[in-house]
Amino acid sequence: MPRIKKLFQLKYFSSLFEIIRKTSRKLPYLRLKFSQGIPASTQFKFLKNSSFTDEVSNQTLVFHLEGALLKAYSLFPYFMLVAFEAGGLFRALILLLLYPFVWLLGHELGLKVMVFVSFVGIKKEKFRAGTAILPKFFLEDVGVVGFDMVMKYKTKVAVTSMPRIMVECFLGDYLGIHVVIGKELKEFHGYFLGLMEENMDPATMCINNIGLGCFRNSRYQKIFSRCKEIYLVTEAEKKKWPVLPRKKSLKPLIFHDGRLAFRPTPLNTLSMFVWLPFGFLLHITRIMVFISLPFKVSGPLLAFSGMINTVSHSNVESSGEGKKRGMLYVCNHRTLLDPIYLTIVLMKSVSAVTYSVSRFSEVISPIKTVRLTRDRKTDEETMKKMLSKGDLVVCPEGTTCREPYLLRFSPLFAEITDDIVPVARDLNSGPLPK
Repeated sequence: MPRIKKLFQLKYFSSLFEIIRKTSRKLPYLRLKFSQGIPASTQFKFLKNSSFTDEVSNQTLVFHLEGALLKAYSLFPYFMLVAFEAGGLFRALILLLLYPFVWLLGHELGLKVMVFVSFVGIKKEKFRAGTAILPKFFLEDVGVVGFDMVMKYKTKVAVTSMPRIMVECFLGDYLGIHVVIGKELKEFHGYFLGLMEENMDPATMCINNIGLGCFRNSRYQKIFSRCKEIYLVTEAEKKKWPVLPRKKSLKPLIFHDGRLAFRPTPLNTLSMFVWLPFGFLLHITRIMVFISLPFKVSGPLLAFSGMINTVSHSNVESSGEGKKRGMLYVCNHRTLLDPIYLTIVLMKSVSAVTYSVSRFSEVISPIKTVRLTRDRKTDEETMKKMLSKGDLVVCPEGTTCREPYLLRFSPLFAEITDDIVPVARDLNSGPLPK
């Protein structure tokens, strides 16, 4: 009988929340107050005028990550990032093809399907998406209003529907939230099985605390059923929230890895797969044009194919030493193609020294590359030898950084020659919308 009564109360609140949601779209959030043990018919108080964002409280806030902090409702982009970056192109294609079924199955079953496709067979030790890839996309989806509401509380507990391994680094490192309630992934001999373990009911962690969630559907009610006070934001208001400025996060986002520079929504991912065959042919065509034709001819043809370069430079004068040796170009490191773009702009052959480029990239490179060893004496001799044969480009940061930061770099290049040209490069790519 108590079990039936509890289910009845949850069903009652589901209908009640739906009525309130339809009649209060102009409210940034709603406030419901509960008292334990009171019947459902008298268990809440609806307040239209609340000063939630003006309060600084020492109480514990339990909030639903997807409902209270992230603007977008769909979790598909995050699982697509895991499938593509950790599992490869074929796994990402499978997840995209299954998306209509995921949508039809609803949140709970659809989530299990996405978890299985994205994680099954992935080695736990090599899974880096949660630390090196996902934080960037999570930060781009955090609403500043939800962030401010969460930060008003001294103690914060995040509850998520996603596997905990996907969000704990983002919440801890960039938002300072170190208590995360989420399901763990089952594993076998170090490999993920694509199944989530049944953890402790989050409702047991919410006794007499403050809850923050969204009206989207009734699954939040189980999380907040034992909170003494609940704030619920509407989906319409979340869409109006500005994105959290980078300067408000706990630490700046400097390093992030991954091959996808866009948010992989279903439409964007479909566009990517449609574009891939044409992009591959275009890539091969550009390489052949670059290798086989003179620079004065290949430059305009490459620009016609979409490689548009805007150059700003000053006249560079060589010292007496530079007449015997080549010029050393010191470039910031945005992508693997930085030396190639510099060659196109200069319209002359330039060699490059690299730190950690794969053998395959070295083989297909249209310019000469030499691998550095990170041994100071050996690298110095290598660079001097290459400068004696012609111009040379080096990216002293040693690793790519796609954000507007200059990383700490090796000063070795300054000890090799006086003929140094600093090069700053910025990159904008397409064709997918941001």
